[in-house]
Amino acid sequence: MKTHIASGVKTNVVTAVRILDKDAHDSPQFIPLVKETRKHFEISEVSADKAYQSVDNFEAAAECGGQAFIAFKSNATGASGGHFEKAFHYFKFNQEEYMARYHKRSNVESTFSAIKRKFGADVVSKNPHAMVNEVMCKLICHNLTCLIQEQESLGIVPVFWKDEE
Repeated sequence: MKTHIASGVKTNVVTAVRILDKDAHDSPQFIPLVKETRKHFEISEVSADKAYQSVDNFEAAAECGGQAFIAFKSNATGASGGHFEKAFHYFKFNQEEYMARYHKRSNVESTFSAIKRKFGADVVSKNPHAMVNEVMCKLICHNLTCLIQEQESLGIVPVFWKDEE
């Protein structure tokens, strides 16, 4: 089993998830994750490693309102046009700034690490459906801890309404 997630940079909240076969390729997961995230969050930037480098992925990020910061492979050129070309030239002429924004992708690694530390790295279920449910439960619990942390950090006091009788 292979888990692909989209994660918020500031809060590390998991915004979208795809749990697939362990041999599933990374790049095809990009567009569904970005589109799912866009349903509930405003996207300004999307960072991803070289495995996600494709013209379609740069275009999808732009369609969802964001700028993609995806690492370029050594043989990449800007000849593809569109948002891929714009990003490639941005990378070539402002490499330090581009890479600083690209490296925000390390937050997703931090999110995976936090989930594994808090809820265990192993999936103990044997049935494929149970395995997916177990991973989803860990992600929900992680998001709840993020919510509580932000509530405390921002000083938000929960209000509980009394039942009217």
